[in-house]
Amino acid sequence: MDQWTGKLDIYLDGELSAREMQAVQDHVRGCSGCAADVLNRVQMKRAIQSAGQCYSPSAEFRQRIRQQISPRARRAPWGIWVPAASFAIVLLFVSLTLVSVRQRQIASQHLYSEIADLHVSTLASANPVDVISTDRHTVKPWFQGKLPFTFNLPELKDSDFTLVGGRVAYLEQSPGAELIYQIRKHQISTFIFQERDLGAGALGDSLGRRHETFNVEGWSQNGLRYFVIGDTSAADIQNLANLLKQAGQE
Repeated sequence: MDQWTGKLDIYLDGELSAREMQAVQDHVRGCSGCAADVLNRVQMKRAIQSAGQCYSPSAEFRQRIRQQISPRARRAPWGIWVPAASFAIVLLFVSLTLVSVRQRQIASQHLYSEIADLHVSTLASANPVDVISTDRHTVKPWFQGKLPFTFNLPELKDSDFTLVGGRVAYLEQSPGAELIYQIRKHQISTFIFQERDLGAGALGDSLGRRHETFNVEGWSQNGLRYFVIGDTSAADIQNLANLLKQAGQE
């Protein structure tokens, strides 16, 4: 990223070659850090320009300057407007890019907050599951007719996880499955929803993150969106996620 940072001011001033301008522009489109840096520099330039306009020259001063400039030099060449137009386009693009990135971040944060709320509700419930069984062949058929999709559950025989049961959960007003697993004294919720029913915050590659006191893993597979959340270690969450991913390939 450092190799690009030194070129940003020159890029904004339009002083790079056409090839370098294109290279920097392509990089800014794919780098949120540089895009934010460009926006900060644009705002600083605007602030400097505004400060420079605080003091306006008098009419007499303007007249003296005009007399010292030849008539031929008064007409500004078209070339002056080209960097300005390019600058405006870059500013607009960067602004739209940052707004889009921020909107996706807000949607993602909102989605994971809802997942955490569902998990907390389960932890606080006196009856956390509607079907109680450690047998996946009992829990999975229970969801038939209750959900508009099917899914596979992993074999836990050689793992440290125990299936507690499951129930129907709702996210973005869409029904899904919530499976409860236990490892040692920790309870883990696994949520499965149809990906098309969720908003943009649910999209993206496999993502592990920490939400307040919980570790969360989310991914897409076979048109379904999975979320695994619990207060156990990130390694435990990842291990259960791997088992679910393998079951989804069967």
